[in-house]
Amino acid sequence: MEPLTAVLLGAGSRGRYIYGPYAEKYPNELRIVAVAEPDAGRRSSFAALHGIAPERTYTSWERAFDEGRIADVIIICTLDRMHYEPAIKAMELGYHVMLEKPMSPSMEECIRLEEASLRLRRLLVVTHVLRYSPFWSGIKRCIDEGEIGTVGTIQLTENVGYRHMTHSYVRGNWRKAEETSPMILAKSCHDLDLVSWIMGQPCTNVSSYGSLLHFRSENAPAGSTERCMEGCAVERDCPFSAVKLYLRQPTHEWARYMTDDPTQEGIITALKEGPFGRCVYRCDNNVVDHQVVNMAFENGANASFIMSGLTESETRRVQIMGTAGEIIGDMDKGSFTLYRYATDERIEHRCSVKGDGHGGGDERMVAAFLRDVRSFDRNPSQGLTSATASLQSHLIAFAAEHSRLRDGESVRLAEFREQGAASGCAQK
Repeated sequence: MEPLTAVLLGAGSRGRYIYGPYAEKYPNELRIVAVAEPDAGRRSSFAALHGIAPERTYTSWERAFDEGRIADVIIICTLDRMHYEPAIKAMELGYHVMLEKPMSPSMEECIRLEEASLRLRRLLVVTHVLRYSPFWSGIKRCIDEGEIGTVGTIQLTENVGYRHMTHSYVRGNWRKAEETSPMILAKSCHDLDLVSWIMGQPCTNVSSYGSLLHFRSENAPAGSTERCMEGCAVERDCPFSAVKLYLRQPTHEWARYMTDDPTQEGIITALKEGPFGRCVYRCDNNVVDHQVVNMAFENGANASFIMSGLTESETRRVQIMGTAGEIIGDMDKGSFTLYRYATDERIEHRCSVKGDGHGGGDERMVAAFLRDVRSFDRNPSQGLTSATASLQSHLIAFAAEHSRLRDGESVRLAEFREQGAASGCAQK
């Protein structure tokens, strides 16, 4: 079996550490033959690792389309506001597409992406990787088999963790909603997708509250400085110190995402000169650090989602309450408990969380995408996380942000979509 060939747009963290390694691990399934990446160091190192010819390395995603279609599939890992145009262009050229979430920070563009995938008969898979993990797929299977009857309420909590919060959403690329996406979309469309998938009912109403509570200039402690390495008097005691996060850890796990030179010297240079060395109270961030979303569904069920960056752990916890039973689970532990009301049974389900990121979902998602591509001509499935499926959770996210910016005003989802309300707006 010949491997499917791919063009990678964006050799950042997902491209370098998820899709690149998959092609290395399974060369009989996937071969990356072209890369577009504006950073010269990342572009050249990725090309060297995958044996990509110089004429197939590009400085921008636009250049990757100059010669038309040159591979079987395209994997889009550009920043959020650079998803729509390459995805549309790729489908028009005949590519099947794997698109990083979110689909787009624009509700209108998300709708057009779904329409294009159906009209052009192209596979457009959005990377809602959690659906593919043993933990969440196991929960979904129990529900589909009728173990808890009809789902009445879902309560899902995403603990972002203060490390991830400060790295990505205070100092990092996703800190400003107008440049990327609101937090509820950039980080939590995974979770809203899970709620929509598990519930299996159309969402009808959404309301939301949230704010940027802590990482603001007025909360900067006395003696702090613009950068953590500029003689800050409280750096040693600050839980959010960049020196602590990137330099004092036994491994430089987070440092690899902020510099291509993860030596001590390279990290120090990045902290002194780059955005990741800034004091968390003196950044130009505006996305929320906590938010709650309430959802009502067509059959009368409801759901509550809590996202918080003010946590130590980085796990998801879920409680699903049904008419015949209940499920309580912790993704970090890789286990959930099924309670059957009629028999008083308590059944523990333990799921493997080893392997790649997101509880094993990353690798399973890529494998499923490649299988669907191979069988598309004879069985044109849209895939588990198709644009159609993903659009539902994106609409919830847009409605939630709309509600949050209007003090929790309830949003009727059908009307909201019809009105084409503006999305991706600046946050309070």
